[in-house]
Amino acid sequence: MTLSPLSPDATPKPSPRPPAGASPAAGPAGAGLRFPPDFMWGSSTSAYQIEGAAREDGRTPSVWDTFSHTPGRTEGGDTGDVACDHYHRFRDDVALMSRLGLGAYRFSVSWSRVQPTGRGSASQRGLDFYRSLTDELLDAGITPVLTLYHWDLPQELEDAGGWPERDTALRFADYARIVADALGDRIQLWTTLNEPWCSAFLGYGSGVHAPGRTDPADALRAAHHLNLAHGLATQALRDALPAAAEVMVSLNPAAVRARSDTPEDRDAARRIDALATRVFTGPMLHGRYDEDLLADTAQITDWSFVQDGDLAAAHQPLDGICVNYYTPSVVSAVEHREDGPAPERRDGHGASDHSPWPGADRVVAFHQPPGEQTEMGWSIDPGGLTELLHRFHREAPGVPLYITENGAAYADEPDGEGRVHDPERIAYVQEHLAAVHRALEEGVDVRGYFLWSLMDNFEWAYGYGKRFGIVHVDFGTQRRTPKSSALWYAEVARTGQLPEA
Repeated sequence: MTLSPLSPDATPKPSPRPPAGASPAAGPAGAGLRFPPDFMWGSSTSAYQIEGAAREDGRTPSVWDTFSHTPGRTEGGDTGDVACDHYHRFRDDVALMSRLGLGAYRFSVSWSRVQPTGRGSASQRGLDFYRSLTDELLDAGITPVLTLYHWDLPQELEDAGGWPERDTALRFADYARIVADALGDRIQLWTTLNEPWCSAFLGYGSGVHAPGRTDPADALRAAHHLNLAHGLATQALRDALPAAAEVMVSLNPAAVRARSDTPEDRDAARRIDALATRVFTGPMLHGRYDEDLLADTAQITDWSFVQDGDLAAAHQPLDGICVNYYTPSVVSAVEHREDGPAPERRDGHGASDHSPWPGADRVVAFHQPPGEQTEMGWSIDPGGLTELLHRFHREAPGVPLYITENGAAYADEPDGEGRVHDPERIAYVQEHLAAVHRALEEGVDVRGYFLWSLMDNFEWAYGYGKRFGIVHVDFGTQRRTPKSSALWYAEVARTGQLPEA
């Protein structure tokens, strides 16, 4: 594996956009801002997106294996069969993280690698991979942060009904206990679910994510059972882990803006906030589903799948709340739409004739805000991150916050000398870190930032067509090349400060 030098002299100077309303001479947003000395600087990945080794050492198919091998589901027919081959190259990848000065690394565990049928006994070969990865991280002085579930449900559990079935939540708690028993002596920071909104509403509503089902009632059932799974898994982790271990969840709440201040547009924002955010924060943080959510979806389901004790089980004390943020949503009442049909998705991964917004799809329109966009077509608005951090600070007082995903896709490729320059990504990250710093200054307890992603990877339905990494991956040769953003981020992690121009 060939790496670029990481000396201070090699670190490129960023060329970020000035903040809105500023002259170019104003310099980078937030230049010179300092973060607390113990602030955690990391990067994130997920199992199916980087590991490869899809059929090795007893691993069985997940829903993403099946989905990506179904013609027409992913761009170019791409699959995660090899991805970044991290399963075989993890030691080199950890060495690269160390060279970049990362203090923490957030990864997910492949459920079907650890528990091939989704139930019953564990695969020790699968657990051994995560033991080895964790030991390598610890030896390098990098804090491991483990996510139990990043969308890769074992196919056998999907064949039995998947997340719309209650039993899947029970199986998830068993799986959590297996991983905790194996790695609890090594790992202190644990997250149960990553972005359950995507699992429920893109997997079972619009069908643009695995398993590709399109039933709005099933999407709501899946959301509830993911809430239940989080609570049961949290209980299982606390039973199995040392007292000092911390249990969290990673959510992708929506920063929703009404397009105008009319009552109709404000109501559209309320509806999307209920389906995007409060459907999870209600049970997890408050032990309830809000009445407006239940009323909005009453024609789709009567919510009779919510059993006595479920909401209490979902409402477990948390040691941290993790926020994933990329872009806001701008909505209006559907009769106010002026720019064509409303997009069916807010995260840009493909098109569908089905909506991920049960109860809102016929009455709410989405709008593309003006201004710059990333390669995903997502608008760039760091203020949404500050808003969300304040929201969770108010809603869960005393609970520390982490940003576990934030980043941008750009079409960056090596130049003639093999270097990869991505000033747009540097600008994006610097602006969002300035937004995090703003929240810190205003009293929000933010403990860490994990950039998405460590390296270019399998980007779900987009296959290998979108690059989020700060490390470029040539998927033919598996050559890793740190981009300008990697060298820039290494300097941020080293100094705890946003660089001057």
